[in-house]
Amino acid sequence: MSIKKMGIIVLGFVLVSLTFIFCAYLFFLHIQFNRKCGGHLKRAADANTVETAKKELAMAINYMEKKELTSGYTSILYTTPDEDVGFWYENIKSAYQELDRVNPDATQLEKTNILMKLRETLMDGNNLTVPKAVQRHPHNRLFLVLFIVFFGLSIVGVFMVYKACYV
Repeated sequence: MSIKKMGIIVLGFVLVSLTFIFCAYLFFLHIQFNRKCGGHLKRAADANTVETAKKELAMAINYMEKKELTSGYTSILYTTPDEDVGFWYENIKSAYQELDRVNPDATQLEKTNILMKLRETLMDGNNLTVPKAVQRHPHNRLFLVLFIVFFGLSIVGVFMVYKACYV
């Protein structure tokens, strides 16, 4: 096999590898969101005390504000209510404010009702209520363009390897 063919094969593998690296980065963003926000929202929903719920919500809200998950939509072509990041953020923020207003001398029944309301706010059945693809927000368009570019490059890479090996 000639050096030119080997170079084409290596370039083809590099192009395909770039797509895998990009997909791994998207997976990493998903994991980071779950670790630093989603997990805390779930823990707040599962909390048995108002203090614990407040602590967990505060960590999630801090992450949301740091990552600019406070407004906009995660959709690219058209907006739907379930992708409204602003509503999601404001809803969680108001839930925190409601927890903050709980009187320390409140009865156990009042505290339990607040915690039940919090769980209903944060959860949809057994699933956390989170806008789709929020971990890539506010750069969803950029990630779509990059995905299309990398996918196209991987197709070119596969074609290059095929042509160098079999044609």
